[in-house]
Amino acid sequence: MSSTLPAPASAASPSFKAAKTFSPAVRRPIEPVGRYFLAHALRASRGHSWSEYEKIEAEKNVKTVDTSVDEDDFDEEQSEELLKHDPRDWKSADLYAVLGLTKYRWRATPEQITKAHRKQVLKHHPDKKGEAGGLDQDGFFKIIQKAYETMLDPTKRQQFDSVDFNADVEVPPAKSTYDFFEAWGPAFEAEGRFSKKQPVPALGDMTATKPEVDAFYAFWYNFDSWRSFEFLDEDVPDDTANRDHKRYIERKNKAARQKKKNEDNKRLAELVKRALSEDPRIKLFKQQEKDEKARKKWEREAGARQAAEEAKLKQEAEEKAKAEAELNAKASKENSKKAKEAAKNAKKKNKRSIRASVKDVDYFGEAAQADAITADVDILIETFDDLQLGDVAAKVGGVTDVAAVKTAFSDAAKEQVAAGKVSASSLKYFV
Repeated sequence: MSSTLPAPASAASPSFKAAKTFSPAVRRPIEPVGRYFLAHALRASRGHSWSEYEKIEAEKNVKTVDTSVDEDDFDEEQSEELLKHDPRDWKSADLYAVLGLTKYRWRATPEQITKAHRKQVLKHHPDKKGEAGGLDQDGFFKIIQKAYETMLDPTKRQQFDSVDFNADVEVPPAKSTYDFFEAWGPAFEAEGRFSKKQPVPALGDMTATKPEVDAFYAFWYNFDSWRSFEFLDEDVPDDTANRDHKRYIERKNKAARQKKKNEDNKRLAELVKRALSEDPRIKLFKQQEKDEKARKKWEREAGARQAAEEAKLKQEAEEKAKAEAELNAKASKENSKKAKEAAKNAKKKNKRSIRASVKDVDYFGEAAQADAITADVDILIETFDDLQLGDVAAKVGGVTDVAAVKTAFSDAAKEQVAAGKVSASSLKYFV
């Protein structure tokens, strides 16, 4: 490899071609600007360290506090542990407790944050503590300033709220006795602070309808959270001496955030699943659906039972009608038989009565003609139908008037001969 540099091109070189000419050189003054440079310049010019600079700025804030504002609502005593918290690790402190906003937390408005900050500045300023003979709490005062800066910046505050686990509301253990709405209402309200979609539907109570309850759980099963966990990131070095290390920290932070995000999504899904399983309204709706299905089934079965009952009644009616018809037929048959027997007996009786009538009148006083009279009576009796037989029997039966009996037989004989039922020649007496 040659270490000789190429000769510089010149206007005399045949391959040289100037595109444009250089403009004349002009000397201009250049000064660094920006708030970070100004802060650095201010510290350097006065020989202050960063810690001393923060204290000076805090003192300026103290001087601008409006002491006429009533901040009694934020008169909250911080714990001894919080007062001794390392200011270098200020991000791990409960910043809402630092400002006395424990009961407000993510609900605190910018106005409340400003008032609370004023209260804490007046209460915990290092000079005031020194005058009162208290411990040196310069570190806690720095945390107050960090908390105030964080809470007034919407992006930084959201990052802190993302990891403010003190705002979470724990629900009672599973299978324990508790009021569902009193326990889960605040829990869902706290979880709702992470929702991108606002407003978040309320849990409601036992008067909520099934569509309302279904919409509530549908919202939570499709919950879109802005929670991102950046606040827990490991600090990325500001120097550029080792870019690979810087990229490694950034990748590590990104992976950690994603892991926490996945774990939080899983936690929330399990929380919603448990709430759904313990919601008394869901149990009520299921029981109502079960009762409705049972009612419809009963109605279907009732229809089938009614049809079966009607078929049974119809069959019973048909069988009863058939039995009655058979009974009536049998009775009719028996009655017919009895009628025939009665008619037969009546016929026999009429015949005996007719035959006896001629004997009763002593053969009309003509005993010598008894055989002829008896023969004619027998011939006539055989030609009589039932009606004639009864009619003649009625006329002669039990009658002692000889002329009347003889007239009755004579008239009957003439009617039979005239009707062609008997020939005149076959009669020997009644001709």
